[in-house]
Amino acid sequence: MTSLTTFENFAAVDVQAQETRIFLRRFGAGPAVLLLHGFPQTHLMWRSVAPLLARRFTVICADLRGYGRSGCPASAPDHAPYAKRAMARDMVSVMERLGFPRFSVAGHDRGGRVAYRLALDYPERVERLAVLDILPTADTWERADKRLATAFWPWSLLAQPEPLPERLVSAAPDAVIDDALGGWGSPANAFGPEVRAEYTEALRDPARVHAICEEYRAAATFDHQHDLEDRRAGRRIACPVLVLWSGRGPLGTWYAEVGGPLALWRTWANDVRGRPIDAGHFFPEEAPEQTAEELSAFFATTP
Repeated sequence: MTSLTTFENFAAVDVQAQETRIFLRRFGAGPAVLLLHGFPQTHLMWRSVAPLLARRFTVICADLRGYGRSGCPASAPDHAPYAKRAMARDMVSVMERLGFPRFSVAGHDRGGRVAYRLALDYPERVERLAVLDILPTADTWERADKRLATAFWPWSLLAQPEPLPERLVSAAPDAVIDDALGGWGSPANAFGPEVRAEYTEALRDPARVHAICEEYRAAATFDHQHDLEDRRAGRRIACPVLVLWSGRGPLGTWYAEVGGPLALWRTWANDVRGRPIDAGHFFPEEAPEQTAEELSAFFATTP
């Protein structure tokens, strides 16, 4: 089990962004690197990666709005407050308040979607972008089929109108955590009881469960729409991009006919590199040393 004391040198900070309060942990010195988590996790997913990166960088691990210990702003009928554009806006505000007008960002799963939206909407802010085990939202929806619907149930289930998904998740948060952490190519023993307990506790709050469902509803509406608008306008990610994906998951095989993850990301950015990691979907927690090595080498590279 990975002890939670791996964050013992990190300061716990609440930052008031423009629209909500963001909880984060910060440590290190040097260029700033922002780390964003996925579902069903919190900033805790970076507990073993962050200390390794902090040897060379100022590392900020933030909870997205609605997740972990961050605020849960009221949503709206169109779900816009939980679109990745709103979440990216939070992070720009946070990093500005911390004194970092420019920074690099790595995001896993849902955090990866916030990270690339940040790079598209604020190219002057993002120096380097790393996306972990995701494809752009528009590409994912356009290629969705039975495999996606059955393998990655949160995409379809959590996007359903309220209150059905909220009631289902709230009724058995431990089952949600156990299913997610025990699937998607990751071994169940990669997560100790302390970690599971913290992830489960975050899903015991009805406000957070609703916020997470709203985030998935926004992915099926605004996030897809924003990607399509960028594509039509010819907007591309200006900074270098690192793409890492699970070597045991679907990204390396489902999209082979179009060239795999690197080919798909190269339709969004000019400077794209990356490779698979021999682990499951949650490889930052399964293989933290390898993940940190890849991120450190990428973020330390000068243009």
